[in-house]
Amino acid sequence: MCVIWGIPYLFIRIAVSELPPVVLVFARTAVGAVVLLPIALARGQVRPLLRLWVPLVAFAAIEIGIPWLMLSNAEQHISSSLAGLLISAVPLVTWVAAVAFGRREQIGPVNVAGLLLGLVGVAAIVGLDLRASDAVAFLEMAAVVIGYSVAPVILSRFLMGLPPVGVTAAALTFCAIAYAPAAALQWPATLPSPGVIAAVAVLAVVCTALAFLLFFALIGEIGPVRATVITYINPAVAAVLGVLVLHESFTTGMAVGFLLVIAGSTLATRPSRLAAVSLDDQQAARGGA
Repeated sequence: MCVIWGIPYLFIRIAVSELPPVVLVFARTAVGAVVLLPIALARGQVRPLLRLWVPLVAFAAIEIGIPWLMLSNAEQHISSSLAGLLISAVPLVTWVAAVAFGRREQIGPVNVAGLLLGLVGVAAIVGLDLRASDAVAFLEMAAVVIGYSVAPVILSRFLMGLPPVGVTAAALTFCAIAYAPAAALQWPATLPSPGVIAAVAVLAVVCTALAFLLFFALIGEIGPVRATVITYINPAVAAVLGVLVLHESFTTGMAVGFLLVIAGSTLATRPSRLAAVSLDDQQAARGGA
C-alpha cells in the first residue's frame, strides 16, 4: 500500500499535463468501475449495498470524488513531491476524525503535543514553497487531507461488514456517473500521448481498483487510524519519484517538516496512559467476575 499509493502523485502530474482534472477523475473511476463492477455483480455483492446507500455515497464523495479532483487541480500548480508530503498529515486528521465519530479513548498531553508538532511539520513543508506556488492549491490539498482522513472512519463504522469488491465498484461507479457530464464537455479534441494514456491506466487499475481492495483488507485487519500510517511512507515514495523522474526540487523545509509530521503523528496516535490504565482496570474487572 505504501508503494501503490505513493506513485499516484507522479502519474497524476503526468496526466494533468494533457488532460483536464475532471477528465482524469472520470477516466480513473470509469476504468476502475469497468474492472470491478462485473465481478461484484457476478458475486451478488451489489444488492446488499442498497440499504446503506447514504454512507456509501458519502464515502464515495469524501474518499474519491472530491479529493481526486482537488488533488488533480492542485498538481497543476505544485510539485508531486510537495503534494505527497502534504498528505503525510492524514494520520493526524484521521485520529481527530475517529474521536469525533465516537471512538472512545482518552486524550493525553502526549497526544496533544503530537498534534501540535505535526502542525508545525506541515507548516515547515509548506512554508518555503508558498510564495512560488498557487495558494489555492494548498486549500485544495487541505480538502484532500480531510477527505482521506474522514473516509476510512466512515468505512470502518458503517461499511466494514460489506464485501470490499462491491463497495469499491459501487463507489467508483457513482463517481464516474457524477463526473461524466463535465468530462464530456472538457473531453480533449486529440488523443493524449502514450505516456499520458499509460499514466491513466496505472492510476485506474493499480492505484484504484487493486489499491482499494488492499486498503479495505488493511482497515479490517488493523483499523482506520493505524491503516493511515501508510502515509508515513507514501510521501517519501512520491518525493523520490518526483525528484528522480520529474527533476523536482526537494527543499530543507520539506525534509524537516516531513520528519516532524512523522514524529507528531506517532505521538498523536499513541494510546495515552489514562487509556492504558482504563483498559487494565476493565481487564481486571472481567478477570474478577
